[in-house]
Amino acid sequence: MIEYVVPGNIDDRLLSKGAKLLGNGGLLALPTDTSWSIACSFTSGGGIKKLRRLSGERDDRYFTLLCSDISQFGEFCSLDNTRFRLIKRLSPGPYVFILKTLLGTEKVLGLRRRELGVRIPDHPVPLALIKTLGCPLYSITAKQAMVPGSEGENPGLDPEAPELPPIPEEELFEGGWELDAIDGLDLILDPGEEQKRSFSTILDISGDEVRLLRQGAGAWPV
Repeated sequence: MIEYVVPGNIDDRLLSKGAKLLGNGGLLALPTDTSWSIACSFTSGGGIKKLRRLSGERDDRYFTLLCSDISQFGEFCSLDNTRFRLIKRLSPGPYVFILKTLLGTEKVLGLRRRELGVRIPDHPVPLALIKTLGCPLYSITAKQAMVPGSEGENPGLDPEAPELPPIPEEELFEGGWELDAIDGLDLILDPGEEQKRSFSTILDISGDEVRLLRQGAGAWPV
């Protein structure tokens, strides 16, 4: 089901509808400042299982916790002053930051490692939805491989590889109507305009030095 939203003046009823759906374990597609994302509620175990089945990804680094502000990061990840300053300088924006999780977070999300990608997108739709829901969104980039019968590929990359390859542009979506072909989606929040077909820059800041895992829309170094 597609619902059209005006990013500069989002209907509160649509936000409430989306939040209720997510709270009940649903999956929702929404725009970001890079490409389309598919998300569930961080607090919904059923939604997380559905998202993982839909994505087909084994590598946890492809999944991102979308937050509305940096304070939410600290509820789930280890965040000192140095990391806080870097995230504040680059957020909101097309950057995912890999951080060490706090005890219990990996169990909630079913993570295979003690690191988690977190991001504050520079787009009013996800930010408003997160605030309405009252918790972060667990998300993954929408890709053509999720469409039944698609020729899109999920290469099944080694989860221990130090870097993640860029997502081919042809694997990404532009219009919200294209996502309607993905099985398992309960709602698409569509701004009615084509989205960028780009992906985020992933920075691993869980160790002593910053490691670039994937170069995307966000410049690095800055």
